[in-house]
Amino acid sequence: MGVINFKKYDEENPEIWEKFVHYARLTKDRGFKNYSANGIFELIRWHTGVKGNDAFKVNNIYRPDYARKLMREQPEEFAFFFRTRTTKAPRT
Repeated sequence: MGVINFKKYDEENPEIWEKFVHYARLTKDRGFKNYSANGIFELIRWHTGVKGNDAFKVNNIYRPDYARKLMREQPEEFAFFFRTRTTKAPRT
């Protein structure tokens, strides 16, 4: 496996980020203290017309990157909302 270039994918697919934030807020507003990035990806996949620019509607390989980005960029609202593991694959 090569290097996972989340930054490039995210820049090329801003609508995925918009929907990720939207669904994370909806789940938090419904009272969830924790949620999974996988669950949010499934909401995007099944309830929107959003598509990434690769062979997949939304590419699961980027799930942990979206979770980390949201916790990093909006810590006051989403610190510890997702449980993350140490990454093994090289990422940029």
